Amino acid sequence: MSAELRAVAPADGELRLDRWLRRQFPGLGQGAIEKFCRTGQVRVDGRRASPATRLSPGQSVRVPPIEAAPPPARQTVALDPHEQKELLARLLYRDEWLLALDKPAGLAVQGGKGIARHLDAMLDHLRLGAEERPRLVHRLDRETSGVLLLARGAAAAARLAALFRGREVEKTYWALVIGRPEGQEGRIRLPLAREGGRSRVAGPEEPLAAGAVTEWRLLEAAGRRLSWLELRPLTGRTHQLRVHCAALGTPILGDALYGAAPMEGFASGLHLHARRLALPHPQGGRLAVEAGLPPHLRESFHRLGFTAPPAVPARHAPR
Repeated sequence: MSAELRAVAPADGELRLDRWLRRQFPGLGQGAIEKFCRTGQVRVDGRRASPATRLSPGQSVRVPPIEAAPPPARQTVALDPHEQKELLARLLYRDEWLLALDKPAGLAVQGGKGIARHLDAMLDHLRLGAEERPRLVHRLDRETSGVLLLARGAAAAARLAALFRGREVEKTYWALVIGRPEGQEGRIRLPLAREGGRSRVAGPEEPLAAGAVTEWRLLEAAGRRLSWLELRPLTGRTHQLRVHCAALGTPILGDALYGAAPMEGFASGLHLHARRLALPHPQGGRLAVEAGLPPHLRESFHRLGFTAPPAVPARHAPR
């Protein structure tokens, strides 16, 4: 067998080289991809390339003879008719490019150790007549509720991923936090580092830590006991909002991982909600999607006398 040239299809534009190779050769491991790139066996338009190289439609990729292991079986979850109906009822928006889902708190987006039931395994139930199953383009923590976008096909996934990567997606979260921050609004600039299964604020001796920026605004407060914050992450680091709220001295209610002790009379779930996403639509114009409060947050708001405005129906405004 000899090396061959493969053209990058329009639907695969903006993909990283390593992801493109895994699509071409399901089961190909990351270690093998890195070796092929390091030794120059994989080239893009005749030049050496790293696994992180972004591809463009029409480019030519040289690939060596590859005998990839068979892809792992895709994990799927069977849903009964009632569960399917409940899943479809959570759709906030749909068109030929994307779906917007109101993810419930407690549902993991992807599988992992000890997680057999997750959204990624349910995506075949959201085909809605399309040939391709929807694809994840961003994540929410398991215990975070709210707006989650799904791409309906490879072309949509590439465009939406580019929007998230280019920080063109405006993300608004609501959080109920313990205590009250000083002032009415502010910006948190604290780099984060990963340590085990959690994130932490990085020290000055860690120059390679990931930069993280969050804007916050106080919407309402119950004295100095609890506060309702609007959070806008300008970066997308793991557990960013949870760590930044804790660093502000106001950890999110229900977040035991980052120092929030349980509070008597309130639900134990994480009080963090992805309220709104606004972004350029791949077909033009601008899309805005909102999700109403989940039951545990709604109950806590009622207890405190906070009044949250209802979610505005999703709208795709033309240019």
